[in-house]
Amino acid sequence: MTAFTKRPRWRYRWAIAIYGGPSPLALRPRDERDRPAFTAKDVTDIDCQSVADPFLVRHGDEWLLFSEVWNGAADRGELAVASSADLESWRYGGVVLREPFHLSYPQVFAGDDGFYMIPETRQAESIRLYRAESFPHRWRFVATLVNGRYADATITRHEGRWWLFAQRGLDELRLFHSEHLEDGWREHPASPLWPGNRRRTRPGGRIIVDDGGRLIRFAQDGLPDYGSSVRAFAIDRLDESGYEEHELPESPILRGTRNGWNAVAMHHVDAVRLGDGNWIAAVDGAAPGLF
Repeated sequence: MTAFTKRPRWRYRWAIAIYGGPSPLALRPRDERDRPAFTAKDVTDIDCQSVADPFLVRHGDEWLLFSEVWNGAADRGELAVASSADLESWRYGGVVLREPFHLSYPQVFAGDDGFYMIPETRQAESIRLYRAESFPHRWRFVATLVNGRYADATITRHEGRWWLFAQRGLDELRLFHSEHLEDGWREHPASPLWPGNRRRTRPGGRIIVDDGGRLIRFAQDGLPDYGSSVRAFAIDRLDESGYEEHELPESPILRGTRNGWNAVAMHHVDAVRLGDGNWIAAVDGAAPGLF
C-alpha cells in the first residue's frame, strides 16, 4: 500500500460498532469494552482514513455491512462491504462501488427484483439509483431519481408508495414520492420539512418500523457541530397530501461519549429487529486520531 501523504479531510476519524438492545431507541454496545467492530485498519485495498455511514443487510447465513470508506489517495469516499456470521468478527470484502465523485451513505435495500442502493451522490448533483448485478460486489447505475445537490437520501416503502427524504443545503429536509422506484418522482406539497432547522433535517439512517408499528425517522443533529448526536422522530402522517412527525422522548438516542472511539460524535444508526424480539444496529462514531 502506498504511504498516506495527504492531509486528512476531517478533524476526526470515524469508525463503526455494533450495538444492541430491546428497542431501536435503547441501544448499547454489544462489546463490553465498547470497541469498534470495523475501522479504517480493516480496509486493505485502499489507503483508508475513516469508515462511516453503516448499513446492514441479512443475506443467507451472513450479515453484510455496507459503509463509506475514505480513500486518502483519491481524497473522496468510496463504498465497501464486510461480512460476518456472528456480528462480532468481520471479514472485509473490498470496495464495491467507486465513481469520479464522492460517495457515502450506501443505503442498500431489497426491491421487487433484487437489491438496490441509493448512496449519497451530492457531488454529482443528483440522487442516483444503483442495482446489484452480482450481489453484493457489483453494482450498476440504473436511474437518476431527483436532480439537485442532496445529502443522505433515505428511502422507505409505505402503503404501496416509495418515499424519499434528503437534505438540501444545511437545513432543508426535502420529501419526494413515487409509485415506481425508477421513475415518476415528485416533491411532496409539505416539502421542505423543517426549513432552517439543523437539528432534524439531515437523515441519520434507515427509516424503520418499531415493535409498535410506528415509522421511526433518524436525523443527525448538526448543532453545536457536525454529527453531534442522532435524534429520533415518530412519523405520525405520511401520505400524498400531508406529513407530520414528533420527536420521541428517548431522543437523542446516540451521542458522543467524551471517551474512546466515539468520543466526539455519533451521527448514524441502522437498526434491525432480530427474531427474538431484540434489536441490533450498526452505528458510527468519531474521535481524534487513527485506530
